[in-house]
Amino acid sequence: MSAFVSRLSVYGDYHRDHRNIATHLVGIPMIVFAVGILTSRPALALGESLVLTPAMLISLLTGLFYLRLDLRFGAVMTALLALNAWAGLALAALPTAAWLGLGLALFVLGWAIQFLGHHYEGRKPAFVDDLTGLVIGPLFVAAEVAFKLGLRLEVKAAMDADAARRGAGLGAAG
Repeated sequence: MSAFVSRLSVYGDYHRDHRNIATHLVGIPMIVFAVGILTSRPALALGESLVLTPAMLISLLTGLFYLRLDLRFGAVMTALLALNAWAGLALAALPTAAWLGLGLALFVLGWAIQFLGHHYEGRKPAFVDDLTGLVIGPLFVAAEVAFKLGLRLEVKAAMDADAARRGAGLGAAG
């Protein structure tokens, strides 16, 4: 089994309730967008029309991580992260109070929605046990959307098989 399927499957263990998944489909994009906004300052001018921001570096490193896990999902996530960094840069041009207020509001609201979902789930968020859950969450959302569209169902089947195998192993041991 691939590291990609394993990471999604373990993350998925914390997200079985349909209401929790629905909140993640809203909350995680809000958080990612907020991080893109908030990390789009400061901007380092590298020339007349080229700038570098922390958001761009974060997007690059995260995109490379996703590409290592799975080329197709990685390409989609990298494109989405690039759009997010571009949008964050545009919003960083707002006056400081508007830029900061928008970024913080999206961040707090996104997390509130996440925690509501985990209330429904009756289980703590995945990142509490493994901080990589913070990076896997956006990938999980993309995967859930893909599955709903009938795409990459072989990944869903492999995730379900891995979850069943781990669940069966835990039941036998406990």
